[in-house]
Amino acid sequence: MIVPRRVALRSLFALAVTAFTGGALGRIAARPPSGAPRDPHAFDEMYAGRRLLGFTGPDGGPVALVDGRPLHLMRCADGGYVTPIDHYESCPTPLEATRAAVDELGTSRLSRFAGAHGVHTDPTGGSPRGVHA
Repeated sequence: MIVPRRVALRSLFALAVTAFTGGALGRIAARPPSGAPRDPHAFDEMYAGRRLLGFTGPDGGPVALVDGRPLHLMRCADGGYVTPIDHYESCPTPLEATRAAVDELGTSRLSRFAGAHGVHTDPTGGSPRGVHA
């Protein structure tokens, strides 16, 4: 049986419209409601072999974890962020500041004391700048 050209074209058109509509509706359904608050400091990624996790803390400021260890983030006058690992580079977002700290750490692990403000060395005699070899 030969399908008339008109029927075939209508079927293809209907299929294309259905696929396009389904894709568009899927994106709309997956999007959070416009009134839902979004966490401006949220990130969860692997970077240079490290797991970086960020979220808004109870005080409203950003919290960053590197492999589960807290990394203290400080807000700069220019609106950026610095860490105890690198006080000299202001980064525009908490994620970029965390990545810069990981770059500076290299293969070293983040000290468990790096999450405390003002603590740049391990009080037990460890490495400076929140780094443990």
